[in-house]
Amino acid sequence: MLKPFLSCALALTTLGATPVAIRVASHVATPRLAPSPLGARQAPTATREPNTHGRIPILEYHIIGDHESRWTVDREHFRRSLQMLYDRGYRPVSVSQILDHKLDLPAGLSPVVFTFDDASPSQFRYVEHDGALEIDSTSAIGIWLDFHAKHPDWGNHAVFCMLPAAAAGHAFFGERGIEGQRSAWRFKKVQFLYQQGFELCGHTLWHANLGKYSDAVVQEQIARGELAIDSAVPGYHVRTFALPLGIWPRNRALARAGSWTDPKTGRQVSYRFDAVLEVAGGPAPSPIDPAFDPQHLPRVEVYAETLEHTLDALDQTHTRYVSDGR
Repeated sequence: MLKPFLSCALALTTLGATPVAIRVASHVATPRLAPSPLGARQAPTATREPNTHGRIPILEYHIIGDHESRWTVDREHFRRSLQMLYDRGYRPVSVSQILDHKLDLPAGLSPVVFTFDDASPSQFRYVEHDGALEIDSTSAIGIWLDFHAKHPDWGNHAVFCMLPAAAAGHAFFGERGIEGQRSAWRFKKVQFLYQQGFELCGHTLWHANLGKYSDAVVQEQIARGELAIDSAVPGYHVRTFALPLGIWPRNRALARAGSWTDPKTGRQVSYRFDAVLEVAGGPAPSPIDPAFDPQHLPRVEVYAETLEHTLDALDQTHTRYVSDGR
């Protein structure tokens, strides 16, 4: 049996709620970032040879927390990674920008894609300060926006692959505790990401292992996930889908396109994705490389020092995508 779905009624209640000023919390101290030792080894941007057939790292993050583990990156490590990537000449782009060949970067710079899976509160959290809700500056989005404010050319192009009805707080970044039972704020978070220019990505309803289910359940899981995003941001076209656990359904075509009919209302919900994200595989080919397959986009799972090793390998093998400025 499928887990309960966030209803459209919640979307209507949320969209009609009294506006509340939301800002990035400024009362939480932001630590000074040490210079990146890896960034110091890089050649100046102007001398980096163009390579538009090079590879693009699509990074996969889950939890941004206070320790390191298989699925968790320490928030201080995350801050250092942003600075390191910036210093090494990387700038964020979305999956949609890759699909549309809109990698409009100055000559010598390289694209990098950030994907955040599972919609945990660690990625987007509110705190209450002086009677107002603020974005927690220790959450991933708080850290990102702070970095963007200091580096305007670091655009808001991350991709959030979301679960609308998962347990343990992974329902559109919902949580108990500071936010209590204010589930309406979950939709506000999705709307905020859209308004800031981030890409919204499907990830099923509650992180179902699609390889275990029938074709009908696979389509329901994916379609209802897209329906929930549409409830938060009406009319939004979801172009990218991330496979939960990296596991394809037995009928692989259903990860790319399908439909589901609501038995209560008779409404049919169809989906069709331009890109499917896998879990591993290393940096992705350039969109002008014949090996580029948007339906099988590999990613780099970020934990421990995988990011640092990946960037070093791209430079050592001269296989990094570098813009020619055109």
